[in-house]
Amino acid sequence: MDAAKKKKFKSDAHSLKPVVMIGQAGLTTAVLAEIESALDIHELIKVRIRAERDVRRIISDEICASTKAELIQSIGQIIVIYRLNPKK
Repeated sequence: MDAAKKKKFKSDAHSLKPVVMIGQAGLTTAVLAEIESALDIHELIKVRIRAERDVRRIISDEICASTKAELIQSIGQIIVIYRLNPKK
């Protein structure tokens, strides 16, 4: 993805609220299913990850790998991911 598209997605995501929150239980199959569903509907979503910095990076990498989404931005506990829905 080129820099101009990423910049547009960052500005679009600014007004979004986190759709999914990952807490003490970590990244479960149910959470992944919810992220998949949200990506199918919205394409661009925010996810809140309540964990330490190193663990957040690992979880965000796992989310992107298993959902085939692209990490747009990571600020603190919030990540913004995007996946094109070919049906739209």
